Amino acid sequence: MALEDAKSEVDLAFTRNSNRGLAFENAFGGATSFLRRRYSKDLTGVDLAITGVPFDQAVTHRTGTRFGPRAIREASALQPFDPPYGWPYSPLEEMGVVDFGDVAFDYAKVADFPDTLTAHIRGILAAGAGSITLGGDHYITFPILKAYAEKFGPISLLHFDAHSDTWPDDDFSRIDHGTMFYKAIKSGIVDPTTSVQVGIRTHNDDFMGVNVIDAREVHETGPAPVVKKIKGILGNHPAYVTFDIDCLDPAFAPGTGTPVWGGLASWQAAAILRDLAGINMVGGDVVEVSPAYDTTGATAIAGAHVAHELICLYGWTRRKA
Repeated sequence: MALEDAKSEVDLAFTRNSNRGLAFENAFGGATSFLRRRYSKDLTGVDLAITGVPFDQAVTHRTGTRFGPRAIREASALQPFDPPYGWPYSPLEEMGVVDFGDVAFDYAKVADFPDTLTAHIRGILAAGAGSITLGGDHYITFPILKAYAEKFGPISLLHFDAHSDTWPDDDFSRIDHGTMFYKAIKSGIVDPTTSVQVGIRTHNDDFMGVNVIDAREVHETGPAPVVKKIKGILGNHPAYVTFDIDCLDPAFAPGTGTPVWGGLASWQAAAILRDLAGINMVGGDVVEVSPAYDTTGATAIAGAHVAHELICLYGWTRRKA
C-alpha cells in the first residue's frame, strides 16, 4: 500500500484530506510541512497543532534561529513513513495533527512580540488542541508558558538545555533568551519545586529552586536513573517540555547560537525522551536550531526528531486504550 501511495501522493501539506495517517510522499520533493501534516488554520477536531515561531531577536550571541522552523520542517520529511521507533503506537494515526503554520508578527515591533505569541498559543489552547512549537530562540517559551499557565495554573517545566536561563533580570520589558525562566518563576507561572532542568553545564549562582540534573550526572548515571528522577519530581503535574537543541553536545548539534561542550549525545536524549512516556505533558517546544552554522543539516535533523518525540509523549496519555 505504501508503494502505491508513493506513486500518487504529492504536496500533502495542501492536498491531504485527513489530519490522521502516515505519509509516503517522496522525502526529497513536495511542499514541506512538519511530518507532511496538512497546513490548516482550522482546529476543529485537532488534537495537536505544530506551529513555528521564527523569532531570534533575543539572542546573546549568534543569530539565525529565525530559520529554524523552516529547517526543522524540511528535515522532518524523512520521518512520516512509519511510526517512530521504540513507541508501541502510531501517534500520527491516532491523533489529529496539523501544521498550524507560523505566528504572524511585525519584526520591527519587537516589544509587541511577546503578547502576540501568547495570543497565538492561547487561540490554539482555546480550540481544545495542544501545541508543539518550532523555534526560534529560547525566549519564545516565556510567552508560550503564559498562555499555558492561564489554562492549567502554575506549570511544571521540563527543560533540556546547556544553560539554566534563570539569570536574574527584574526588568520584565527586556526580551532576553537567558533570563526568561527567572521571570517565569518570579511571576508564578512556573513552579520550580516540580520543575527539572536536564543537561546543564554552565554556571549560575541561583537556579531559582529548580531541580537540576546536569550533563555530567546524565553521563555518569545513564538515561534510566535520570528518567526515574525526572518522573519523581514532575509527578502528575501538568508539564511543559522545552528542548533547547544546545542540550546536545556540539558534536551532534553544531548549528546553534551558544554551543557548549560536554553535552548530551543524541542517543541519550532519545532514550530519555522515549522513557518519559506517561508524564502529564500538556505542550512543548524545540528551540535554538540555527541552520546556517551547520552545513550538514544534522542540527535540524535532531530538532525534527525531538519534535516527533514530543508528539509521541503528548499522545501517549491520550491514546486509545
